[in-house]
Amino acid sequence: MKTRAKAAQVLFQVVEQGHSLSTALPIAQQQIAAKDRALLQELCFGSLRWLSRLEAITGQLINRPLKGKHRVLHYLLLVGLYQLLYTRIPPHAALSETVNAVGLLQGNAFRGMLNGVMRNVQRNTEALLTQADEDEAARLGHPRWLLARLKRAYPQQYVAILEANNQRPPMWLRVNARHQSRAAYLARLETGQIAIQALDETGDVGICLAAPCDVLQLPGFEQGDCSVQDAAAQQAARLLDPQPGDWVLDACAAPGGKTAHLLERQPALAGLVAVDADAERLARVADTLQRLGLQAQLHHGDASQPDSWWSGQAFDRILLDAPCSATGVIRRHPDIKWLRREADIAELVRLQAKILDALWRKLKPGGTLLYATCSVLPDENREQIRAFLDRTADARLVPLQADESPQRPGWQILPGEQQMDGFFYAKLIKQ
Repeated sequence: MKTRAKAAQVLFQVVEQGHSLSTALPIAQQQIAAKDRALLQELCFGSLRWLSRLEAITGQLINRPLKGKHRVLHYLLLVGLYQLLYTRIPPHAALSETVNAVGLLQGNAFRGMLNGVMRNVQRNTEALLTQADEDEAARLGHPRWLLARLKRAYPQQYVAILEANNQRPPMWLRVNARHQSRAAYLARLETGQIAIQALDETGDVGICLAAPCDVLQLPGFEQGDCSVQDAAAQQAARLLDPQPGDWVLDACAAPGGKTAHLLERQPALAGLVAVDADAERLARVADTLQRLGLQAQLHHGDASQPDSWWSGQAFDRILLDAPCSATGVIRRHPDIKWLRREADIAELVRLQAKILDALWRKLKPGGTLLYATCSVLPDENREQIRAFLDRTADARLVPLQADESPQRPGWQILPGEQQMDGFFYAKLIKQ
């Protein structure tokens, strides 16, 4: 009962109050028994993945939406429906545990209503789903504005993108090349009976596990022998390709995976500066580097205003992992669908352009800037880079794909391609 009640509270905090799932869920998990934390995570992630479909079903059965102090019971109902429709929890257990949880949320007066709606869904699942799925946004589990944008941008691929967003993400590892080769680490995984699903064919350190596991089960994790990082994010260090003696900037660096990968890949850098505007997230960069035994200059600062933290020495290479809509990593963060608003996109595009222009002035002639986002929206990616090239006379595009051009710049990875997250990269040289 407590697990269901906590799940309802987390959903309420995310959808109604705008809290991120990564903030709300860990707090709730600490308030229940350790054995129930995985279930709580499943209920929260799953309900957010399919929120619009669950809402479409409840809309058929409830005439007057729950409001005010009882609004949290609406999310308890969604948690109950998610269990009935998407989990292997026995229906009688899902129903009884969910209905009994109303008492923990001061909603005993609504016990009969929740019981009746859930039993109705149990009896009429097929008919209710058929009617709900007449709405494409509900069927594909996304807000209408995002569905419309992806449909315009990817008319042949948008369904596959949205379906990939609703999948459980794989767990990718990045082997620390300073410690051992990928082949050597694969042997250690085999010894530990941790199965492998795939290898990153574009690099020599990426490993996709057959099933996610606790990081403490990974051989040598605490000693820095590997890190958890999606294969799409691992492309950054390979594409920037820092050389011995380079002075490198990692802008918007938190939580530090790419920072660490750059240092692992090129031990002979003159130095690396990692900047982030969020002090708490910058602390995570420090933690990551400490675990891996790496060093960088960390600065709490605004990447769009580099004069507040810049030393005066121009950079040979800059990685700009720009603030973005994060629409490429929805499978890992399903709350993005409900936290992001369409109006956010234009604001993000303006910020990205401001950071690009500011950091370009800190790049040496002949230097390289790699622009990256975990977005799939063209406004933030190809259109952003095309506009930058149009207004920046000394910028030259370095194609990363055979079909790339200044009119169609960059490499767009779509969610699920080679089991990767959605990411965008564009490589620019300062002439």
